[in-house]
Amino acid sequence: MTLPFRDINVQTASDAYIFTSPSSPNAPALAIDRPTGDIRLLDASLLSGKRVSRITSIAGILGVIQLRLDKYIIVITKAQPVGRLRGHMVYKVVSTDILPLRERQVSDPDEDRFLNLLRGFIKPGPMYFSYSVDITNSFQRQAQQDAESPLWKRADDRFFWNRFIQSDLINFRNSGGRGQPAPQPNIDPYILPVIFGMLEIHPTTFKGTPLTIALISRRSRHRAGTRYFTRGLDDQGNAANYNETEQVVILNDHTTGLGGSSWQQQQKSSSLADGVGKEMQILSYVQTRGSVPAYWAEINTLKYTPKIQIRAIEAAYPAAKAHFDEQIRIYGDNYLVNLVNQKGREVPVKEAYEKVVEMLVSRPKEHVQGDQRTDEKFHTIETAEKKSQFDRLHYIYFDFHAETKGLQMHRAQLLIDRMREALVAQQYFRASVDSTPGNNNKTDGGRLDVRSLQTSVVRTNCMDCLDRTNVVQSMLARWTLDRMFIDLGLLARGSRFADEDAAFELMFRNMWADNADVVSNAYSGTGAMKTDLTRTGKRTKAGALQDGNVAVTRYCKNNFLDGPRQDAFDLFLGVYQPSVGGGLVFVDRRPVLIQAVPYIAAFGLFFVLMGMYSPRLPDAAVWPMRLFILFWTGVTGWALWFIFNNGMLYVNWPKLNPRPWATEGYHETISRVRKDKILGPLVARHERGLSVARYINAEEGKKRIE
Repeated sequence: MTLPFRDINVQTASDAYIFTSPSSPNAPALAIDRPTGDIRLLDASLLSGKRVSRITSIAGILGVIQLRLDKYIIVITKAQPVGRLRGHMVYKVVSTDILPLRERQVSDPDEDRFLNLLRGFIKPGPMYFSYSVDITNSFQRQAQQDAESPLWKRADDRFFWNRFIQSDLINFRNSGGRGQPAPQPNIDPYILPVIFGMLEIHPTTFKGTPLTIALISRRSRHRAGTRYFTRGLDDQGNAANYNETEQVVILNDHTTGLGGSSWQQQQKSSSLADGVGKEMQILSYVQTRGSVPAYWAEINTLKYTPKIQIRAIEAAYPAAKAHFDEQIRIYGDNYLVNLVNQKGREVPVKEAYEKVVEMLVSRPKEHVQGDQRTDEKFHTIETAEKKSQFDRLHYIYFDFHAETKGLQMHRAQLLIDRMREALVAQQYFRASVDSTPGNNNKTDGGRLDVRSLQTSVVRTNCMDCLDRTNVVQSMLARWTLDRMFIDLGLLARGSRFADEDAAFELMFRNMWADNADVVSNAYSGTGAMKTDLTRTGKRTKAGALQDGNVAVTRYCKNNFLDGPRQDAFDLFLGVYQPSVGGGLVFVDRRPVLIQAVPYIAAFGLFFVLMGMYSPRLPDAAVWPMRLFILFWTGVTGWALWFIFNNGMLYVNWPKLNPRPWATEGYHETISRVRKDKILGPLVARHERGLSVARYINAEEGKKRIE
């Protein structure tokens, strides 16, 4: 099995960047020519006399990306150990560097903006990797793979976060390059798959029994983006904010420390630690989350609750079919838990989901259960027939907000009770590590001897797939962990781990609350709501106040800061690819008066405050200052009214990848402004606004088709 190099030196020369592994001196060196970007493999022994200006040690190559003027190599300069899974160290990307193929003498505004987007996106991004274990796949999928394949070939394409920027290396591996036309398997150790999401590993004990518990959330690279700019499905059936979350328990893992000894060495000494050679056991439980599988969007207009737009369900049918075809193929039966509200603005989204399921399932049967609290406590859609694979969809609606109103979050347990039969039937993955001498020497740490498989998955969603979803997923994980401990003999039947070990319970709560915050930060720009319930087990007034603070922060970020964040997603993931020679991608071509209104509001507010708080002479007239304050109050009020009445003009939209509904909204709003009797003549009619400069940038770049 070919594994990525753990140590790489970068030699910077005038004509190439040369990558070598000091620990593998006989391995070929990787050369990326400057400035062409051509890739070659060289005999490392012939490089001793080459003149280089600098030699740097790196942890790995994140990828290669083409911007408007140049190609750049993104390297991982520092990685932090997170912990071990089955003896394999997992790392978090801490810092990176971007190496240009050309030395630019003149600054280019667009190129600098592209680079700033990349740096701002990569730096806070929670990215993880391992040199020896495939963390893009769940343990169940790992057990079904060929362990002899290179690590990057085994990676799940959905969660291979840097797959696009690894394209140059992968294409060279599959087809070769100039002067080396055949496939080049010797480049495999330079290709390092990375996931984006959350990963925590906790070596701990439960009632005195040592074990390792880990939580891994993998974010899909398909249809990735920010909260209001990425909703629903794309044409290929990829869902927005799609995450797979795996909870892992490992018993008798004698390799959980952060030390540097190898897996084989620790296995030899494990019997000394325990007195007996106990087999390692691995148990894992997988859940998914993803946006409602339809064509829908929320259109920002600076109002607190954006307008919801849903396209015809029939139009979304092929995409929904593709989405669930993949989900059923990978996970088996899908239990679709929908947590949106049954009243108010979220109703159309709920109804769209139900219509999608009804179209997919053969002869669907609906059942609605209500009580005094709500008319629709549960709403299920499924069928007893098995005519098609889509009959493996089981829709379960639960009115989360109505049931938990008044800080009664314990009532969410009703959903678990309702799903108990399905949860028992779905099982969880369980395997032991084959520790026979022939398998012990393998670099993957031994073959997995599967004892049970998880046969279905719970796919949970709310509007954002964040706050309500986090609560329900943690409850499902808790229920399953109780079951695991009972099956392992660590708990008596009917007991709960929360009542048996307070320290373990606290660790479990914080781990899932951390997961909620990480997933929420990636999508909404803030931590999650309702984490007081996850961390403490009860809803508190302080937690409700914190949720209010999160809501206000989300409003500001989602309206005024998320445009560049979405651009960074699109650039890194290859949804937008800059074309050579294109320019003026980021210029703001709104009419000058439209751009000036926020500045007018700011100056007006400044003058009002200055008039109110400036000291006055004792004999100074009062009315002139009052008129001054009144005038600027009126100017400020008008400017703010104009901004919020024409919010489409002031949302910070993505500039790289067009949003059709935003283009339409901009045209409608600017047309309304131009019809205004006062402002209309002052707005330059020749300005084409967002339709050319901020949205229709297909000429500046192209969408990726894979």
